[in-house]
Amino acid sequence: MSELRITEVTMPTADLGPDNPLPPLFSSLDTHDVADPGDADPEMRRNIAYGRVRHVLPYLIQDGYSRELTPQPHRAAVLENEYLRATFLLNSGGRLWSLVHKPTGQDLVYANTVFQPANLALRDAWVAGGVEWNFGTIGHSTTTSSPVHAVEARHPDGTVVLRMYEFERIRRAVFQIDAWLPEDSEVLFVHVKIVNPNSEDIPVYWWSNIAVPQRPDTRVLAPADAAWQFSYDRSIRRVPIPQHDGVDRTYPSRADAAADYFFDLNLNRRPWIAALNGDGAGLAQASTRQLRGRKLFVWGQHRGGRRWQEWLSPSGASYLEIQAGLARTQLEHLPLPAGTTWSWLEAYGRVTADPVAVHGDDWDAARAAAEDAVDLLVSADRMAAEAKSARDWADGAPNAVLHIGTGWGALERHLRSCTGGSPIELLATPFLDSSLGTEQESWLALLYQGRLPASDTAPVSYQTDPAWGPLLKESGGWLADLHLGVLKAANGKLDKASLVWTQSVLMRPTSWAWRNIGMLAVHDAEWKLAATCYRHAYTLSPRSLPLLHELVEVLLKAGQARAALGYIDAWCAKNESDGRLQLLEARAALEDGLLDRCRALLEDGIEVPNLREGDTSLSDLWNDCQRALTMSSQADGEALPVPERYDFVMKPDIR
Repeated sequence: MSELRITEVTMPTADLGPDNPLPPLFSSLDTHDVADPGDADPEMRRNIAYGRVRHVLPYLIQDGYSRELTPQPHRAAVLENEYLRATFLLNSGGRLWSLVHKPTGQDLVYANTVFQPANLALRDAWVAGGVEWNFGTIGHSTTTSSPVHAVEARHPDGTVVLRMYEFERIRRAVFQIDAWLPEDSEVLFVHVKIVNPNSEDIPVYWWSNIAVPQRPDTRVLAPADAAWQFSYDRSIRRVPIPQHDGVDRTYPSRADAAADYFFDLNLNRRPWIAALNGDGAGLAQASTRQLRGRKLFVWGQHRGGRRWQEWLSPSGASYLEIQAGLARTQLEHLPLPAGTTWSWLEAYGRVTADPVAVHGDDWDAARAAAEDAVDLLVSADRMAAEAKSARDWADGAPNAVLHIGTGWGALERHLRSCTGGSPIELLATPFLDSSLGTEQESWLALLYQGRLPASDTAPVSYQTDPAWGPLLKESGGWLADLHLGVLKAANGKLDKASLVWTQSVLMRPTSWAWRNIGMLAVHDAEWKLAATCYRHAYTLSPRSLPLLHELVEVLLKAGQARAALGYIDAWCAKNESDGRLQLLEARAALEDGLLDRCRALLEDGIEVPNLREGDTSLSDLWNDCQRALTMSSQADGEALPVPERYDFVMKPDIR
């Protein structure tokens, strides 16, 4: 008997905290910027250049978390049959958190024992573990740490279906995930549908990111003889698989450094990937042909890679990632035509293959053994039949609402109704008015009353769709101009953004407009002007820690370390410091020649909860401080090496 139920999963959790109220006008995104396309062919080069974004607006950044863990419940949906139990976290992008094979008790995915956000996603907050659904834009999705809508649907054979969906605001498109466990099935079926409801083509991206436990004998197999390697020098190389530079790259435990390996799949074979342990057993993922890409990601065995795993998963367990995507690599977007829907079927389950063949030196035999096991688990014909059927029933209306996601889809429905845009009234994915909340409240007022409600606090949301521009312009006032400037900046019209923000300041000086003007100066590397604007902003909001972070960074860039320390000292006299501010304080102290102060902060321990993947600020600061101490004769002997707690270096040769 297959069943679906809503429950709670309680685990040690670092709460997400509030969104950062400062709009990310020029945010750094992820580590997938390509410096050298190298071996990429013309098609891949086109896809790499297509659809890139340089900010995550209209989204705000999710960086309000800490590293303090307390037991907290997480709303979850559970699908279960005789063989499998699948648990999805509905407030975390619908992530498949656990997939237990009941006959063996084995969790086929890496089920993290804690919920600890870290700065790896497009909006910052990301957690390791399970299967993450990434739609829209290169990187860990804008929706990965946000609620999704969940409803109950039905398969034609009567099997209950969990349907999760959301409206993605950058691409203004809808993704839908239907998951079900037939009564006699040893695989979890996942049907994905992405819908472009717009009158123009949009760039899209999809990768199902699967974390699995890593043992010393784990081998990753896929139908390929080569892979596109992408590592932290941001270059693309086509390398042979399994052996490359004298190392069998299909054994993650043998990797010296973090790297991506995008398998160049044999298009004559069905697409699949598996992570099998020494006994030949483990998780396999297969799909229909629309999902063309497969990837292996490894953290590497160097100290920085191990530190990252510890940072993301404090239990000390190791994991690797196998992934499946629309394009051949995660460096690419594909064009989804106007008014078009793409869909595919994925299957997840436990396979057992001949361990001698799987771990033998004959790569062809190893792949064949794994593929035979995948075929035995779920045939290509079964997958094709399920996918064909789903193209009809996955468009049907749901039976019951299980969980409310964000209100952005509902607001988009109202916007398009009022402005004559193409509708997003999709029967399978209803965006109900009951989902509308405080983030959408002011925009509904603008739509139906013609004005934004007055407020003395920072806006809780922004818009980048040009359809909002005339409404904001007609509304007028300092708040409308503040929002209009963000909309124009997001669409690349920086000069016009500056003008309307200046108008906003003249009507009513606010820290938010001054900060945005300062950000434009930062973008132009006009550091003295930026410092002046940020001083005005902070004077108007002296209790904003995110604003203080930015102010101090600007003052350091402007060569005003002593002034930066003055602001920090004033804050700490009345408020508790945080890891980011301590890092900035240590850097300012070093630049102001206060070596003892810098050394004391580093020796006491600085922990920055949202240290960005690839960020070497802590190790760089340690090395700079040690050099300064040695040159000043304040150090006892030679410079001390970087402590393990500060070593987040992804490439061991650049430490």
